[in-house]
Amino acid sequence: MEQGVRSGELREETMVINMGPQHPSTHGVLRLVLELDGEYVASARPVIGYLHTGIEKNCEYRTWHQGVTYVTRADYLSPFFNELAYCLAVERLLRIEAPPRAQVLRVLFCELNRIASHLVWLATSGMELGAISVMLYGFRERELILDIFEMATGLRMNHAYIRPGGVIMDLPEGAEDRIRDFLRVMPGRIREYEDLLSENPIWVERNRGVGILRAEDCLALGVTGPMLRAAGVPADVRRDEPYCGYESYDFEVPVRDEADCYARYEVRLEEMRQSLRIVEQCLERLEPGPVMVEDPKVRWPAQLEVGPDGIGNSPAYVKHIMEESMEALIHHFKMVTEGVSVPAGEVYQAVESPRGELGYYVVSEGGNRPYRVKIRDPSFVNLQAIPKLLEGYLVADAIACIASLDPVMGGVDR
Repeated sequence: MEQGVRSGELREETMVINMGPQHPSTHGVLRLVLELDGEYVASARPVIGYLHTGIEKNCEYRTWHQGVTYVTRADYLSPFFNELAYCLAVERLLRIEAPPRAQVLRVLFCELNRIASHLVWLATSGMELGAISVMLYGFRERELILDIFEMATGLRMNHAYIRPGGVIMDLPEGAEDRIRDFLRVMPGRIREYEDLLSENPIWVERNRGVGILRAEDCLALGVTGPMLRAAGVPADVRRDEPYCGYESYDFEVPVRDEADCYARYEVRLEEMRQSLRIVEQCLERLEPGPVMVEDPKVRWPAQLEVGPDGIGNSPAYVKHIMEESMEALIHHFKMVTEGVSVPAGEVYQAVESPRGELGYYVVSEGGNRPYRVKIRDPSFVNLQAIPKLLEGYLVADAIACIASLDPVMGGVDR
């Protein structure tokens, strides 16, 4: 027996351990410093910065259009939302508005992206809690959405599809049919997830009553998105501060009162259903028309034009700048090399991303590059809730709690 430790005496010191930064349940390179009292978490401290990319600072050294290719890489699971928030901010400074068809396309792709992001959350959460089949099913359905993205934008992620003034190109032939096929398949797949998990004893035991974060704590910490709505607060930027015509769409904001991991699971599943409703309405609203503003200060002369058939970006009516005029060629050259000049001012533009309020604070000094781009990323803000989520629970519950938070470290470290 060691000297100083008497027979029957309890040791009272705690143990400090690292969880991550390469742990599967940390959803990226997130490190948690946990102080354990036995198997219970006495304190928790998140450590970030392992994925720092300097996206905000890089935007200050690029033209306004080039900034899109940076911000789309922040939250890499929901790139359309970063593109949209940034472009809406730039458009407010320019005092322009995207054409109606472009507005509908923006909503359509953002809602598809919301479903894809929630599917990754469902798949990874299932894997971390032992539901391997759900992981396979979640990524299976996500592939259907990524195929649509690739067909429409040429890329599966980091699309740079939404640009100041509209979107870079219209839907290709056959894209609407593929989206309708997805709308027919997906409701049944969501029911499959519920059949697998909602009454599964292991899933219920690991999530119900775990990681409780009440509304007052969410509001004090600035937590938004499914975390806040699962605590009974029906806050949604699409309803509270509408953009892209969201006020004219028929959808509901899912809310639960339990404020635990299971409530967040229910909220996200219902959000997928509501996104399907919005996408269906988008397809009904797709009227022929341009997808980019006609303002020559924003639109490149070589951009594809609307033909007599009313279809935006019709290849039959492309005009090459060399066939227009020397002035058009000079203007195109200056737009490519220098970019558009944005009037001086500052704006804050928020959108409802899959993880909550995603805001862009953009400052212009009147030049062809931003003076400042600051991202209010919901994953970064929501991470403040980690101590409140974990302390007092078993260390095994930390897995479910972090999974229910659904942080994306690209947006956190940016």
